[in-house]
Formats: sequence, C-alpha cells, structure tokens
Amino acid sequence: MFPISDDNPSRVTPVVTWGLIAASVLVFLWQASLDSAAGEAAVYALGMIPARLFGFSQLSADIAIVPAWATIFTSMFMHGGWMHLGGNMLFLWIFGDNVEDAMGHFRFAVFYLICGAAAALTQGLLNTQSVIPMVGASGAISGVLGAYLLLYPRATVRVLLFLGIIFWIAHVPAMFVLGVWFLGQLVSAATAPPDVPGVAFWAHVGGFVAGMVLVPLFKDKYVPLWQTARTRPFDVERRRGPWG
Repeated sequence: MFPISDDNPSRVTPVVTWGLIAASVLVFLWQASLDSAAGEAAVYALGMIPARLFGFSQLSADIAIVPAWATIFTSMFMHGGWMHLGGNMLFLWIFGDNVEDAMGHFRFAVFYLICGAAAALTQGLLNTQSVIPMVGASGAISGVLGAYLLLYPRATVRVLLFLGIIFWIAHVPAMFVLGVWFLGQLVSAATAPPDVPGVAFWAHVGGFVAGMVLVPLFKDKYVPLWQTARTRPFDVERRRGPWG
C-alpha cells in the first residue's frame, strides 16, 4: 500500500512545502556531483552522528565543518540515494500542503524543524555511542504525517496496492493509511538491530509522535482537529495574522 495522492485541496499556496522539497533536491544534486570519497565525507560532516552529538567521539577538523548540534538540522536535507529522496519528497508533497494550510507558513516551517529534531534525538538517544550517520527528511516528514492524522483522519488517500505483478489504485481513509504506516514503523523499530546501518525506524516513530503532540500548539486556533476533507467551516486566510 503506497500513497500517491490525496483528495484534500489546500486553500493556500504551500510555499514552505515546495521550498523544503526544492532545498532537499538541490542538496542531493550537490551530493551527487561529488566523487565517492567526498560524498562519504559530506555524509559524515552533515549527517547526525549520535556519538558526536553526545560527546563520545569527534570528527577530524577538516570534516567537522558545522557544530555537532547543527547536524540535527543539516541531516534533514541529506539523502542516501534517489529512492530515499523520491519517497520522502512524495510523502511531503502529498501531506505537507494541508498541514501547512492548517498552521500557516511560518509555524509550519518551525513545526517541521522541531519534528525533525525530535526524530533525530529519538534515534540518537537509543544508542548514544553509535558512529553511524543519520541522514534524511523522513523524521521531519513523519511529524507531518502525525499532524495530518489528527487534522484530516477522514480525508481520502489514493494508494497503489500490489499483488505480485498486479497493482491497482484504491481510495482509503487517511486514518487507515497513516495508522498502518505508523504500526509498520513501530514493529520495524522494535525488531531492527540498533547498531546495524539501515532505516532509522525509531526516528520515524519519534517524529510521528512529536507531530501528533505538537499539532494542537501549531495549528491555527480556528482550525479544528478531526476534520473531513472539503468540509472545513472556517476561512483560514481571513483569520491568520501577518506570520501566517
């Protein structure tokens, strides 16, 4: 079950969502332009390494181009390959515009960064001496998914369903799609070895929970939780202040 779009129009132009996608793509193009040695050095320099963040190890001076705390944020814009980038950006494209609509541009940008930080810290705290760099926007995007679940659980998501070589498109409630996704991340996190390179499932869990906890604080006060798509009895554009 793979989401490809939703039936939930946005009332605002999602400039922050587009900007985050553009920034991630540009950073990846820069990564792709590097040779293998320089590309690996960039991942270690800008990825979040728990052992470095928590003071158990240090990078050499020529690689440590940003402070350890800053890698919590730089790592959100790094990716490990085209599939990694494409999957993350597709999820942000589908779900980000509606969450940005509910929060406003400025609050959504702050929300995204906080969820990404919460995701990175969740992963890092489980193994503070790990020297494996963590990169990717999936932790922050997981926060967007958690917010979407509380804001629009009854919106319809189009998903690809696969059965061997056969696939078809189904329309499924967001509550089911995101609930199954989160359950899958939770099970994978509980069963994946913590000291083996791979998907940072605990970052996904931490980001998702952070998104659910924070959405009541970041959404516009006139935006209700638990909405249905297309039936929002409020005018967000008229009620927002200058910070969006």
